[in-house]
Amino acid sequence: MPERPYTYYDFTLSLCPQCLRRIDAKIVFENNHVFMLKNCPEHGFSKVLIATDVEYYKNIRNYNKPSEIPLKFNTTTHYGCPYDCGLCADHEQHSCLTVVEITDRCNLTCPTCYAMSSPHYGRHRTVEEVEKMLDIIVANEGQPDVVQISGGEPTIHPDFFAILDIAKQKPIKHLMVNTNGIRIAKDKAFAERLAAYMPDFEVYLQFDSFKPEALQTLRGKDLTDIRLQALEHLNELNLSTTLVVTLQKGLNDDEIGKIIEFAVQQRCVRGVTFQPVQIAGRLEHFNPATDRITLTDVRQKILGQTSIFQANDIIPVPCNPDALAMGYALKLGGQIFPMTRYIDPAHLLNNSRNTIVYEQDEQLHQHMLKIFSTGISVDRVESNFKELLCCLPQIHAPGLSYDNLFRIIIMRFIDAWDFDVRAIKKSCVHIVSKDGRMIPFETMNLLYRDEKEAHAKQLQKEREAVLL
Repeated sequence: MPERPYTYYDFTLSLCPQCLRRIDAKIVFENNHVFMLKNCPEHGFSKVLIATDVEYYKNIRNYNKPSEIPLKFNTTTHYGCPYDCGLCADHEQHSCLTVVEITDRCNLTCPTCYAMSSPHYGRHRTVEEVEKMLDIIVANEGQPDVVQISGGEPTIHPDFFAILDIAKQKPIKHLMVNTNGIRIAKDKAFAERLAAYMPDFEVYLQFDSFKPEALQTLRGKDLTDIRLQALEHLNELNLSTTLVVTLQKGLNDDEIGKIIEFAVQQRCVRGVTFQPVQIAGRLEHFNPATDRITLTDVRQKILGQTSIFQANDIIPVPCNPDALAMGYALKLGGQIFPMTRYIDPAHLLNNSRNTIVYEQDEQLHQHMLKIFSTGISVDRVESNFKELLCCLPQIHAPGLSYDNLFRIIIMRFIDAWDFDVRAIKKSCVHIVSKDGRMIPFETMNLLYRDEKEAHAKQLQKEREAVLL
Protein backbone atom coordinates (compact mmCIF):
# COMPACT_ATOMS: atom_id res chain seq x y z
CA MET A 1 0.00 0.00 0.00
CA PRO A 2 1.23 3.56 -0.65
CA GLU A 3 2.39 5.55 2.37
CA ARG A 4 2.07 9.20 3.27
CA PRO A 5 5.39 11.09 3.39
CA TYR A 6 4.96 11.77 7.10
CA THR A 7 4.01 10.12 10.40
CA TYR A 8 0.75 11.36 11.89
CA TYR A 9 1.21 12.31 15.58
CA ASP A 10 -1.60 14.47 16.91
CA PHE A 11 -4.69 16.55 16.18
CA THR A 12 -5.39 20.08 17.40
CA LEU A 13 -7.27 23.27 16.58
CA SER A 14 -5.43 26.12 14.90
CA LEU A 15 -6.18 29.36 13.05
CA CYS A 16 -6.05 30.32 9.43
CA PRO A 17 -3.12 32.79 9.22
CA GLN A 18 -5.14 34.99 6.85
CA CYS A 19 -8.65 35.21 8.32
CA LEU A 20 -7.96 33.93 11.89
CA ARG A 21 -10.90 31.55 11.74
CA ARG A 22 -10.55 28.39 13.82
CA ILE A 23 -9.70 25.31 11.74
CA ASP A 24 -8.62 21.71 12.28
CA ALA A 25 -4.92 20.90 12.20
CA LYS A 26 -2.74 17.79 12.14
CA ILE A 27 0.68 17.51 13.76
CA VAL A 28 3.00 15.31 11.70
CA PHE A 29 6.64 14.21 11.74
CA GLU A 30 8.64 14.41 8.54
CA ASN A 31 12.45 14.20 8.18
CA ASN A 32 12.93 14.73 11.95
CA HIS A 33 10.91 17.94 11.73
CA VAL A 34 7.47 18.66 13.17
CA PHE A 35 4.89 20.29 10.90
CA MET A 36 1.35 21.55 11.31
CA LEU A 37 -0.96 20.79 8.38
CA LYS A 38 -4.20 22.75 8.09
CA ASN A 39 -6.73 23.77 5.50
CA CYS A 40 -8.96 26.85 5.50
CA PRO A 41 -12.06 26.52 3.29
CA GLU A 42 -11.47 30.07 2.04
CA HIS A 43 -7.67 30.44 2.02
CA GLY A 44 -6.51 26.92 1.36
CA PHE A 45 -3.81 24.57 2.63
CA SER A 46 -0.80 25.53 4.74
CA LYS A 47 2.14 23.53 6.06
CA VAL A 48 3.93 25.22 8.94
CA LEU A 49 7.20 24.15 10.56
CA ILE A 50 6.77 24.15 14.34
CA ALA A 51 9.86 22.22 15.54
CA THR A 52 13.16 20.96 14.16
CA ASP A 53 13.68 18.24 16.77
CA VAL A 54 11.09 15.45 17.00
CA GLU A 55 12.48 13.90 20.19
CA TYR A 56 12.45 17.22 22.05
CA TYR A 57 8.90 17.88 20.83
CA LYS A 58 7.70 14.50 22.08
CA ASN A 59 9.55 14.96 25.38
CA ILE A 60 7.59 18.19 26.06
CA ARG A 61 4.69 16.08 27.38
CA ASN A 62 6.93 14.68 30.16
CA TYR A 63 7.28 18.17 31.64
CA ASN A 64 3.58 18.96 31.85
CA LYS A 65 2.42 19.66 35.41
CA PRO A 66 -1.01 20.30 36.96
CA SER A 67 -2.42 23.66 35.97
CA GLU A 68 -2.26 26.58 38.41
CA ILE A 69 -5.33 28.74 37.99
CA PRO A 70 -5.83 32.38 39.04
CA LEU A 71 -7.86 33.28 42.11
CA LYS A 72 -10.60 34.56 39.81
CA PHE A 73 -11.53 34.53 36.14
CA ASN A 74 -12.56 37.66 34.25
CA THR A 75 -14.68 36.46 31.32
CA THR A 76 -17.06 33.61 30.56
CA THR A 77 -16.37 30.72 28.21
CA HIS A 78 -18.80 30.85 25.31
CA TYR A 79 -17.30 31.12 21.82
CA GLY A 80 -14.36 28.77 22.35
CA CYS A 81 -10.62 29.47 22.46
CA PRO A 82 -9.25 31.96 21.42
CA TYR A 83 -12.41 34.08 21.25
CA ASP A 84 -13.19 34.34 25.01
CA CYS A 85 -9.92 35.81 26.33
CA GLY A 86 -9.97 37.74 29.49
CA LEU A 87 -9.05 35.18 31.29
CA CYS A 88 -11.89 32.74 30.71
CA ALA A 89 -12.58 29.80 33.00
CA ASP A 90 -11.28 27.36 30.37
CA HIS A 91 -7.77 28.81 30.52
CA GLU A 92 -5.29 26.41 32.11
CA GLN A 93 -2.63 28.64 33.65
CA HIS A 94 -2.39 31.64 35.92
CA SER A 95 -0.20 34.67 35.15
CA CYS A 96 3.42 33.72 35.76
CA LEU A 97 4.32 37.09 34.22
CA THR A 98 1.85 39.94 33.72
CA VAL A 99 2.57 42.87 31.40
CA VAL A 100 1.25 46.36 32.21
CA GLU A 101 1.50 48.65 29.20
CA ILE A 102 1.61 52.14 30.68
CA THR A 103 1.93 53.87 27.31
CA ASP A 104 1.38 53.20 23.62
CA ARG A 105 4.15 55.63 22.70
CA CYS A 106 7.85 55.01 22.11
CA ASN A 107 10.98 56.98 21.33
CA LEU A 108 11.63 54.57 18.42
CA THR A 109 9.54 53.37 15.49
CA CYS A 110 10.95 49.85 15.23
CA PRO A 111 10.25 47.98 11.96
CA THR A 112 9.58 45.00 14.28
CA CYS A 113 7.03 45.87 16.99
CA TYR A 114 4.16 43.70 18.21
CA ALA A 115 2.44 46.79 19.68
CA MET A 116 2.76 49.17 16.68
CA SER A 117 4.32 51.80 18.97
CA SER A 118 5.85 55.07 17.78
CA PRO A 119 6.39 58.63 19.08
CA HIS A 120 2.87 59.61 17.97
CA TYR A 121 0.84 56.41 18.36
CA GLY A 122 -1.88 56.23 21.02
CA ARG A 123 -1.40 57.84 24.43
CA HIS A 124 0.02 57.46 27.94
CA ARG A 125 -2.17 55.72 30.54
CA THR A 126 -3.00 57.89 33.53
CA VAL A 127 -1.58 56.99 36.93
CA GLU A 128 -5.09 56.11 38.07
CA GLU A 129 -5.56 53.77 35.11
CA VAL A 130 -2.26 52.05 35.79
CA GLU A 131 -3.05 51.55 39.47
CA LYS A 132 -6.39 50.01 38.51
CA MET A 133 -4.53 47.63 36.17
CA LEU A 134 -2.15 46.65 38.98
CA ASP A 135 -5.09 46.07 41.32
CA ILE A 136 -6.69 43.75 38.74
CA ILE A 137 -3.49 41.69 38.68
CA VAL A 138 -3.41 41.47 42.47
CA ALA A 139 -7.08 40.44 42.55
CA ASN A 140 -6.32 37.62 40.11
CA GLU A 141 -3.01 36.51 41.60
CA GLY A 142 -2.95 37.51 45.25
CA GLN A 143 0.84 37.90 45.23
CA PRO A 144 1.83 38.15 41.55
CA ASP A 145 5.08 36.39 40.71
CA VAL A 146 6.39 38.87 38.12
CA VAL A 147 4.87 42.12 36.84
CA GLN A 148 6.52 43.84 33.91
CA ILE A 149 6.03 47.57 33.32
CA SER A 150 6.06 47.95 29.56
CA GLY A 151 4.75 49.98 26.63
CA GLY A 152 5.57 51.34 24.11
CA GLU A 153 8.65 52.57 25.89
CA PRO A 154 7.64 52.95 29.56
CA THR A 155 10.58 55.18 30.55
CA ILE A 156 9.16 58.09 28.50
CA HIS A 157 5.96 58.17 30.55
CA PRO A 158 5.83 61.55 32.38
CA ASP A 159 4.76 59.81 35.62
CA PHE A 160 7.10 56.84 35.28
CA PHE A 161 8.55 56.94 38.79
CA ALA A 162 5.16 57.63 40.38
CA ILE A 163 3.97 54.43 38.71
CA LEU A 164 6.97 52.47 40.03
CA ASP A 165 6.28 53.82 43.52
CA ILE A 166 2.70 52.54 43.34
CA ALA A 167 3.79 49.16 41.94
CA LYS A 168 6.31 48.68 44.76
CA GLN A 169 3.51 49.20 47.28
CA LYS A 170 1.56 46.25 45.84
CA PRO A 171 2.26 42.65 46.96
CA ILE A 172 4.27 41.94 43.80
CA LYS A 173 7.17 39.52 44.29
CA HIS A 174 9.32 40.78 41.40
CA LEU A 175 8.96 43.96 39.34
CA MET A 176 10.49 44.45 35.89
CA VAL A 177 10.80 47.35 33.47
CA ASN A 178 10.86 46.45 29.77
CA THR A 179 13.01 49.05 28.00
CA ASN A 180 15.06 49.79 24.89
CA GLY A 181 17.67 51.33 27.21
CA ILE A 182 17.90 54.75 25.56
CA ARG A 183 17.06 56.72 28.68
CA ILE A 184 19.28 54.54 30.90
CA ALA A 185 22.17 55.08 28.50
CA LYS A 186 21.76 58.84 28.18
CA ASP A 187 20.91 59.68 31.80
CA LYS A 188 22.96 57.99 34.52
CA ALA A 189 20.91 59.74 37.20
CA PHE A 190 17.84 58.00 35.78
CA ALA A 191 19.59 54.64 36.15
CA GLU A 192 20.53 55.52 39.73
CA ARG A 193 16.88 56.23 40.55
CA LEU A 194 15.96 52.82 39.12
CA ALA A 195 18.54 51.12 41.32
CA ALA A 196 16.77 52.47 44.40
CA TYR A 197 13.90 50.05 43.70
CA MET A 198 16.07 46.98 44.32
CA PRO A 199 15.82 44.28 45.54
CA ASP A 200 13.12 42.38 43.66
CA PHE A 201 13.47 44.76 40.73
CA GLU A 202 14.94 44.09 37.30
CA VAL A 203 15.59 45.76 33.95
CA TYR A 204 14.42 43.79 30.89
CA LEU A 205 16.83 45.30 28.35
CA GLN A 206 16.41 45.01 24.59
CA PHE A 207 19.67 43.55 23.22
CA ASP A 208 19.15 42.08 19.76
CA SER A 209 22.53 42.09 18.06
CA PHE A 210 26.09 43.39 17.83
CA LYS A 211 25.64 43.97 14.07
CA PRO A 212 24.57 47.47 12.94
CA GLU A 213 22.74 46.06 9.91
CA ALA A 214 20.66 43.68 12.06
CA LEU A 215 19.74 46.49 14.44
CA GLN A 216 18.80 48.66 11.49
CA THR A 217 16.44 45.93 10.24
CA LEU A 218 14.83 45.25 13.62
CA ARG A 219 14.94 48.69 15.28
CA GLY A 220 15.33 51.18 12.44
CA LYS A 221 18.72 52.44 13.67
CA ASP A 222 22.09 51.26 14.94
CA LEU A 223 21.74 51.17 18.73
CA THR A 224 25.07 49.46 19.49
CA ASP A 225 26.53 52.35 21.47
CA ILE A 226 23.24 52.90 23.33
CA ARG A 227 23.14 49.25 24.44
CA LEU A 228 26.73 49.27 25.66
CA GLN A 229 26.36 52.60 27.47
CA ALA A 230 23.20 51.38 29.18
CA LEU A 231 25.00 48.22 30.30
CA GLU A 232 27.92 50.29 31.60
CA HIS A 233 25.55 52.21 33.88
CA LEU A 234 23.69 49.06 34.94
CA ASN A 235 26.96 47.24 35.69
CA GLU A 236 28.20 50.12 37.84
CA LEU A 237 24.99 49.90 39.87
CA ASN A 238 24.78 46.08 39.72
CA LEU A 239 21.13 46.58 38.83
CA SER A 240 19.70 43.14 37.96
CA THR A 241 19.23 42.93 34.19
CA THR A 242 17.95 40.44 31.63
CA LEU A 243 19.12 40.84 28.04
CA VAL A 244 16.20 40.32 25.63
CA VAL A 245 16.95 39.20 22.09
CA THR A 246 14.34 39.35 19.33
CA LEU A 247 15.43 36.63 16.89
CA GLN A 248 14.88 36.46 13.16
CA LYS A 249 16.25 33.60 11.08
CA GLY A 250 19.19 34.61 8.90
CA LEU A 251 19.46 38.00 10.58
CA ASN A 252 20.88 37.56 14.09
CA ASP A 253 20.54 33.85 14.92
CA ASP A 254 24.27 33.42 14.24
CA GLU A 255 24.99 35.62 17.29
CA ILE A 256 23.20 33.53 19.94
CA GLY A 257 26.37 32.05 21.42
CA LYS A 258 28.23 35.35 21.27
CA ILE A 259 25.45 37.12 23.16
CA ILE A 260 25.39 34.44 25.88
CA GLU A 261 29.15 34.54 26.33
CA PHE A 262 29.04 38.34 26.48
CA ALA A 263 26.19 38.24 29.00
CA VAL A 264 27.95 35.97 31.50
CA GLN A 265 30.78 38.50 31.73
CA GLN A 266 28.46 41.35 32.72
CA ARG A 267 28.22 41.94 36.45
CA CYS A 268 24.55 42.98 36.34
CA VAL A 269 23.19 40.40 33.92
CA ARG A 270 21.12 37.56 35.38
CA GLY A 271 20.33 35.93 32.07
CA VAL A 272 19.33 36.14 28.41
CA THR A 273 15.83 35.70 26.98
CA PHE A 274 15.51 34.75 23.30
CA GLN A 275 12.19 35.65 21.67
CA PRO A 276 11.62 34.48 18.07
CA VAL A 277 9.69 37.07 16.09
CA GLN A 278 5.92 36.76 16.49
CA ILE A 279 4.03 37.51 13.30
CA ALA A 280 1.92 40.32 14.70
CA GLY A 281 1.88 44.10 14.85
CA ARG A 282 4.35 46.01 12.67
CA LEU A 283 6.62 43.54 10.90
CA GLU A 284 8.74 44.89 8.05
CA HIS A 285 11.58 42.99 6.33
CA PHE A 286 10.04 39.62 7.29
CA ASN A 287 8.89 36.71 5.14
CA PRO A 288 6.96 34.05 7.10
CA ALA A 289 7.99 31.36 4.61
CA THR A 290 11.74 31.90 5.12
CA ASP A 291 12.35 34.00 8.26
CA ARG A 292 10.53 32.00 10.97
CA ILE A 293 12.71 30.44 13.65
CA THR A 294 11.36 27.80 16.02
CA LEU A 295 12.03 27.22 19.71
CA THR A 296 13.95 24.05 18.87
CA ASP A 297 16.01 25.96 16.28
CA VAL A 298 17.06 28.39 19.00
CA ARG A 299 17.83 25.58 21.45
CA GLN A 300 19.99 23.78 18.90
CA LYS A 301 21.85 26.99 18.05
CA ILE A 302 22.56 27.66 21.74
CA LEU A 303 24.09 24.20 22.05
CA GLY A 304 26.00 24.58 18.79
CA GLN A 305 27.36 28.10 19.32
CA THR A 306 28.53 27.92 22.95
CA SER A 307 30.06 25.23 25.14
CA ILE A 308 28.48 26.57 28.35
CA PHE A 309 25.30 24.47 28.08
CA GLN A 310 24.66 20.85 27.11
CA ALA A 311 21.47 19.38 25.67
CA ASN A 312 19.97 18.41 29.02
CA ASP A 313 20.66 21.90 30.43
CA ILE A 314 17.85 23.51 28.41
CA ILE A 315 14.53 21.84 29.09
CA PRO A 316 10.79 22.59 28.77
CA VAL A 317 9.18 24.76 31.44
CA PRO A 318 6.32 22.83 33.09
CA CYS A 319 3.78 25.67 33.19
CA ASN A 320 3.83 25.97 29.37
CA PRO A 321 6.29 23.45 27.90
CA ASP A 322 5.27 24.04 24.27
CA ALA A 323 6.24 27.71 24.41
CA LEU A 324 8.98 27.98 27.05
CA ALA A 325 12.38 26.40 27.58
CA MET A 326 14.84 27.31 30.32
CA GLY A 327 18.34 26.54 31.46
CA TYR A 328 19.60 27.66 34.88
CA ALA A 329 23.15 27.95 36.14
CA LEU A 330 25.14 29.43 38.99
CA LYS A 331 27.59 32.22 38.20
CA LEU A 332 30.55 31.97 40.57
CA GLY A 333 34.03 33.44 40.26
CA GLY A 334 33.63 34.14 36.56
CA GLN A 335 32.55 30.55 35.87
CA ILE A 336 29.16 29.11 34.93
CA PHE A 337 27.89 25.91 36.56
CA PRO A 338 24.72 24.56 34.87
CA MET A 339 22.11 23.21 37.28
CA THR A 340 19.05 22.30 35.18
CA ARG A 341 20.55 18.96 34.11
CA TYR A 342 19.99 17.65 37.64
CA ILE A 343 16.22 18.02 37.51
CA ASP A 344 14.31 14.78 37.30
CA PRO A 345 11.09 15.41 35.29
CA ALA A 346 9.49 12.36 36.91
CA HIS A 347 9.06 14.42 40.09
CA LEU A 348 7.31 17.34 38.42
CA LEU A 349 3.75 16.04 38.52
CA ASN A 350 3.90 15.39 42.27
CA ASN A 351 5.59 18.59 43.37
CA SER A 352 4.07 21.48 45.22
CA ARG A 353 3.84 24.88 43.55
CA ASN A 354 6.98 25.92 41.65
CA THR A 355 9.22 23.41 43.44
CA ILE A 356 11.52 20.99 41.66
CA VAL A 357 13.05 18.01 43.47
CA TYR A 358 16.61 17.10 42.59
CA GLU A 359 17.80 13.53 42.20
CA GLN A 360 19.78 12.85 45.36
CA ASP A 361 22.66 10.99 43.73
CA GLU A 362 26.42 10.99 43.99
CA GLN A 363 26.87 12.92 40.73
CA LEU A 364 24.89 15.87 42.07
CA HIS A 365 26.71 15.71 45.39
CA GLN A 366 30.10 15.86 43.69
CA HIS A 367 28.91 18.67 41.42
CA MET A 368 27.87 20.70 44.46
CA LEU A 369 31.20 20.05 46.16
CA LYS A 370 32.97 21.28 43.04
CA ILE A 371 30.93 24.49 42.96
CA PHE A 372 30.97 25.58 46.58
CA SER A 373 33.90 26.53 48.70
CA THR A 374 34.17 25.59 52.35
CA GLY A 375 31.73 27.40 54.58
CA ILE A 376 28.70 26.72 52.38
CA SER A 377 26.62 23.72 53.38
CA VAL A 378 26.20 21.38 50.41
CA ASP A 379 23.27 19.60 52.06
CA ARG A 380 21.52 22.91 52.66
CA VAL A 381 21.96 23.98 49.05
CA GLU A 382 20.66 20.63 47.82
CA SER A 383 17.55 20.84 49.93
CA ASN A 384 16.80 24.53 49.40
CA PHE A 385 17.82 25.25 45.78
CA LYS A 386 14.14 25.31 44.83
CA GLU A 387 11.69 26.92 42.43
CA LEU A 388 14.24 26.54 39.66
CA LEU A 389 11.73 26.45 36.83
CA CYS A 390 9.54 29.27 38.07
CA CYS A 391 9.67 32.74 36.57
CA LEU A 392 11.00 33.83 39.96
CA PRO A 393 13.62 31.31 41.13
CA GLN A 394 15.23 31.66 44.53
CA ILE A 395 18.50 30.52 46.04
CA HIS A 396 18.61 29.76 49.74
CA ALA A 397 22.20 29.10 50.74
CA PRO A 398 24.88 30.91 52.74
CA GLY A 399 26.90 33.23 50.52
CA LEU A 400 24.59 32.97 47.50
CA SER A 401 22.07 35.46 46.15
CA TYR A 402 20.17 36.42 43.00
CA ASP A 403 23.49 37.84 41.75
CA ASN A 404 24.75 34.25 41.39
CA LEU A 405 21.88 33.14 39.17
CA PHE A 406 22.19 32.96 35.38
CA ARG A 407 19.34 31.77 33.18
CA ILE A 408 18.66 31.14 29.52
CA ILE A 409 15.03 31.42 28.46
CA ILE A 410 13.55 30.68 25.04
CA MET A 411 10.13 32.29 24.86
CA ARG A 412 8.08 31.33 21.82
CA PHE A 413 5.14 33.65 21.29
CA ILE A 414 2.73 31.60 19.19
CA ASP A 415 1.05 33.38 16.27
CA ALA A 416 -1.64 32.51 13.71
CA TRP A 417 0.78 30.38 11.69
CA ASP A 418 1.72 27.94 14.46
CA PHE A 419 -1.35 28.48 16.64
CA ASP A 420 -2.13 25.37 18.71
CA VAL A 421 -5.11 25.68 21.04
CA ARG A 422 -3.59 23.08 23.39
CA ALA A 423 -0.54 25.30 23.97
CA ILE A 424 -2.48 28.58 24.04
CA LYS A 425 -4.62 27.32 26.92
CA LYS A 426 -1.38 27.02 28.93
CA SER A 427 -0.11 30.51 28.11
CA CYS A 428 1.28 32.08 31.28
CA VAL A 429 2.40 35.51 29.99
CA HIS A 430 -0.59 37.83 30.09
CA ILE A 431 -1.29 41.49 29.29
CA VAL A 432 -3.76 43.65 31.19
CA SER A 433 -5.95 45.15 28.47
CA LYS A 434 -7.22 48.73 28.54
CA ASP A 435 -10.64 47.50 29.68
CA GLY A 436 -9.22 45.36 32.48
CA ARG A 437 -9.19 41.89 30.94
CA MET A 438 -6.16 39.61 31.42
CA ILE A 439 -5.34 38.44 27.90
CA PRO A 440 -2.60 35.97 26.88
CA PHE A 441 0.25 37.76 25.12
CA GLU A 442 -0.23 35.66 21.98
CA THR A 443 -3.94 36.27 21.48
CA MET A 444 -3.68 39.91 22.55
CA ASN A 445 -1.45 40.63 19.58
CA LEU A 446 -3.54 38.52 17.20
CA LEU A 447 -7.08 39.51 18.11
CA TYR A 448 -7.50 42.03 20.92
CA ARG A 449 -5.03 44.87 20.40
CA ASP A 450 -6.65 48.16 19.41
CA GLU A 451 -8.17 48.02 15.92
CA LYS A 452 -7.81 44.21 15.73
CA GLU A 453 -10.64 43.72 18.20
CA ALA A 454 -13.21 44.70 15.56
CA HIS A 455 -12.20 41.62 13.59
CA ALA A 456 -12.32 39.52 16.78
CA LYS A 457 -15.90 40.65 17.36
CA GLN A 458 -16.80 39.62 13.80
CA LEU A 459 -15.31 36.17 14.44
CA GLN A 460 -17.34 35.93 17.64
CA LYS A 461 -20.53 36.67 15.66
CA GLU A 462 -19.66 33.90 13.23
CA ARG A 463 -19.07 31.49 16.10
CA GLU A 464 -22.38 32.52 17.67
CA ALA A 465 -24.17 31.60 14.47
CA VAL A 466 -22.51 28.17 14.50
CA LEU A 467 -23.37 27.61 18.15
CA LEU A 468 -27.01 28.45 17.51
